[in-house]
Amino acid sequence: MKTMARALTIGATSLLLAASSGIAAASAQTGPAQTAEPPGFASGADVQAQLRQMLAAMKSDQGFMWRPLVRDGATVAAIEIWKKPGRPAVHPAEAEYAIVLEGAGTLVSGGTMADSKASNANLVEGSRIEGGTTRLLGPGDVILIPAGVPHWFGITGDRLVLLGIKLPGAK
Repeated sequence: MKTMARALTIGATSLLLAASSGIAAASAQTGPAQTAEPPGFASGADVQAQLRQMLAAMKSDQGFMWRPLVRDGATVAAIEIWKKPGRPAVHPAEAEYAIVLEGAGTLVSGGTMADSKASNANLVEGSRIEGGTTRLLGPGDVILIPAGVPHWFGITGDRLVLLGIKLPGAK
């Protein structure tokens, strides 16, 4: 698990650096004679383009948008845009790994979730987290929330943008 987490950290950090600088590698460009990139790759330019599209598509009162960026079977890396805080959540059988791409916010994790109610097999929501740890979030921060751990994102400023990855079966 440590090797997998390290590989994900290195890969995601590389994606973050490319996205932050807005620089796409020349090898990531395709021309008429080339085939499209494999489904497991997104260049820094792809990340920025998807983020711009998502921001343009969000309605003024919409608090959250999620859209897959790359996929490998059940594992999905998605851009998450938070403009309003959501409800505290627990993913019983999935760890959540995220990198803050832009914006600022607060993460409360751990503790106990009050008023838990299962929304589906992969999501339990509640009204608040009691006794959790609070951390301030900013660009470049890396988050790993183990399966079964309550968490909640607060928003500071206009938005919090994450590259979020759910790791099925990771405990």
